[in-house]
Amino acid sequence: MIIDSHVHFWNFDPVRDAWITENMAVIRKDFLPEDFSLYLNENNVEGCIAVQADQSKEETSFLVNLAKENPFIKGVVGWIDLTSENLEALLQNYQSEKLIKGFRHIAEGEEIGFLLQKNILNGIAALHQYGYTFDILLRQDQLSDAVKLLEKLSNQPFILDHCGKPDLKTNDLKDWKLNIAELAQNPNVYCKISGLLTQGNWNNIDEKVIFETLDFIFSQFGIKRAVFGSDWPVMLLGGNYALWLELISKYVGQFSKEEQQLFFSKNAVRFYKL
Repeated sequence: MIIDSHVHFWNFDPVRDAWITENMAVIRKDFLPEDFSLYLNENNVEGCIAVQADQSKEETSFLVNLAKENPFIKGVVGWIDLTSENLEALLQNYQSEKLIKGFRHIAEGEEIGFLLQKNILNGIAALHQYGYTFDILLRQDQLSDAVKLLEKLSNQPFILDHCGKPDLKTNDLKDWKLNIAELAQNPNVYCKISGLLTQGNWNNIDEKVIFETLDFIFSQFGIKRAVFGSDWPVMLLGGNYALWLELISKYVGQFSKEEQQLFFSKNAVRFYKL
């Protein structure tokens, strides 16, 4: 059984989705549950987590409605204004939406230090009080912010998206490794094994480099805090779903069947309380 912990859905809008540039033609279109459902039977995927790709309350509602219509969407990581004066009221209202498991802000698009602002810290702390997780999305050069974030909010359940986005184009991973090692020391931090197909050269997937990256991630987080994800459809820029699943299955073949089950589904179920 596989739970894909990181899937996006959107009705493509060239203005709202301006981050999808001309050189990303393969994803400049709609991606909806019926498109993802093709992978369910083909790849033994039982369900997924829908993760926000737009920073608006409409995005959260959009994903919740998709989840209600498509039972294979087991949970939603939405967006919420962490700086809102009405944050507590918003979180209280969301308590009735059991499909919402956590929230994310696209901090990789912000300045270094964004997550460490007092109002953002207070917002993330409020998520914990209401039982929500927080997905950390940062570039490699921002990861020291995540380390400092954990120092301030050590009890908050965090999950690091896309292995902390290691720069597999240059393969200069010294600082990435230092920060990953720091983050992994906190037992409340999980790591999504996702997004690596687009961290290197899109047209040249280097299995050796990806496996060396995974070696380090698993040496730090272990099998019990590593979570399978695809980053579909963004991952289509660097390959396809079957390729990613084949690559990951090959790598985790070194683990026992029980450990593989942790990685492919049970860790996601535990973290997101599915």
